[in-house]
Amino acid sequence: MEAAVITTYRCPMRCRMCGIWENPSDPKEEFSPELLNKLPKLALVNLTGGEPFVREDLEEIVRILFTKTKRVVISTSGWFEDRIVRMAAKYPDLGFRISLEGLSQKNDELRGRKGGFDRGLRTLLELRRMGMKDIGFGITVSNSNSADMLHLYELARALKMEFATAAFHNSFYFHKDDNIITNVDEVIANFEELINRLLKESHPKSWFRALFNLGLIHYIKGYPRLLTCEAGSENFFIDPCGEVLPCNGMEARHWYATMGNLNHAKDFKEIWESDRAGKVREAVKKCPKNCWMMGSVSPVMKKNVFSLIPWIVINKLRSITGKRVSSNHIPYWAIYPVNK
Repeated sequence: MEAAVITTYRCPMRCRMCGIWENPSDPKEEFSPELLNKLPKLALVNLTGGEPFVREDLEEIVRILFTKTKRVVISTSGWFEDRIVRMAAKYPDLGFRISLEGLSQKNDELRGRKGGFDRGLRTLLELRRMGMKDIGFGITVSNSNSADMLHLYELARALKMEFATAAFHNSFYFHKDDNIITNVDEVIANFEELINRLLKESHPKSWFRALFNLGLIHYIKGYPRLLTCEAGSENFFIDPCGEVLPCNGMEARHWYATMGNLNHAKDFKEIWESDRAGKVREAVKKCPKNCWMMGSVSPVMKKNVFSLIPWIVINKLRSITGKRVSSNHIPYWAIYPVNK
């Protein structure tokens, strides 16, 4: 099971596609690091925000989480260069993912802070110089940066770093209801190009990333998910106040529910096995949204890896033989008819 811990809703960035910075959490109401001692053993914990590095006690949070899992990854804007480098020096097994929304000009335009790209890139280069292994960056694709996505992918390859993608969403978490991709054909074409470049790589992980990006295309097209959502079963989120949530994609206009607050429970099991949690899982099954975000998709892909292999093999062979893969190549196991 995997978890995402939303450390805070405070953030120094001013992103156009996210309103967290306009709705900051009160530091006095944010959970104490000790609360995380209640967590079970986990396969992976992603520390996110807001901006995790605004928390003065982030080091203690990381220390406790390493007693619960072997892999902790921090998602950050890269704005606080010195704090990131100090944390990396103390915890060499930490993972870091820095958000870049395009090349320099586009990134700073979308993230609302001049110099953001330079800070992020400098931080990545310093982490690489330090010998950190689990590092990379990612982009949230919106209406004006899908072409830059391809340039960032090539930069990641050149630097031998991880590269993650997302498409912007609406949710309570982002405080947005107008994140809608309008230049659909252009964005899908760029995602298809990315898929084909990923399939040409030699590492199987890149081939599975190609499949993940196919899921993003289907999300943009408004199709149902390629895989059923198991949020609240295979993964969970903890918000800054200690609420245990199935995901960060819920919208109040559709539904919103918490499994319980960890501050008020003797341990995590009390919440996870409660009737309330069961009702949340039933609500997940009926969720009208088709979110396709790494936090909830990744554990389900890992769970169903053997079902995914045929698509990987078929389309890797297409790539080897010089044929292109398009978003019309729907996996046989997709949860909706091929002729949709």
